[in-house]
Amino acid sequence: MNTLMLASELTKRVVVTLAGEAVAQIRDTVFDAQAGRITGFTLSGRGLLAGPLKESLPFSGVHAIGPSAVMIPSEAVLERRGKVVGTGEAEQGQVLGAPVLTDQGTEVGTVLDVVVEGGGSGQVVGFEIAANENLDLHKRKVFVPRGETLAVSGRALVVPAHARHFAADDLPSFSAQVEAFRAHAARPYAGSPAVEEGGPA
Repeated sequence: MNTLMLASELTKRVVVTLAGEAVAQIRDTVFDAQAGRITGFTLSGRGLLAGPLKESLPFSGVHAIGPSAVMIPSEAVLERRGKVVGTGEAEQGQVLGAPVLTDQGTEVGTVLDVVVEGGGSGQVVGFEIAANENLDLHKRKVFVPRGETLAVSGRALVVPAHARHFAADDLPSFSAQVEAFRAHAARPYAGSPAVEEGGPA
């Protein structure tokens, strides 16, 4: 699995061309909840007084995401803001703070951040959530994997009930939990209610 990162970590990261020219900085992450992936980024100009740009960066235009910059081949990959944001299906800001429900109807917390798989896919593998007592007696921040099909019901995010058994306390250990969750989902009858939803894990 590629390195996992939080979508919030990309905010204000500088956008640099392969020729070394800094052309913008990341303003917001555009998240398509139905597709379960990042579709791109809205941009700001550089500097304290710089405002939002009319152009946005589609994820397909990203060459690489480094620890301090997002690399693009050239400014030619930038597109009109409306084309990247689209009909506004889900910008990250609309996902943050949303309640998280299991597919059996139990609310388990609220979304704090989106966990993205590094590399070129922009695939969302899970969420950092502020857990309630239905997921964690201590109501800590935990990481929970998402299902293969991400359901969004109104303003709520819906995850498989058994995903709660693959929660992790930190991002490094969450990578192994995502792999275990995927292996569980790949087994025959894994989607059946073999794991009963009960009290806190």
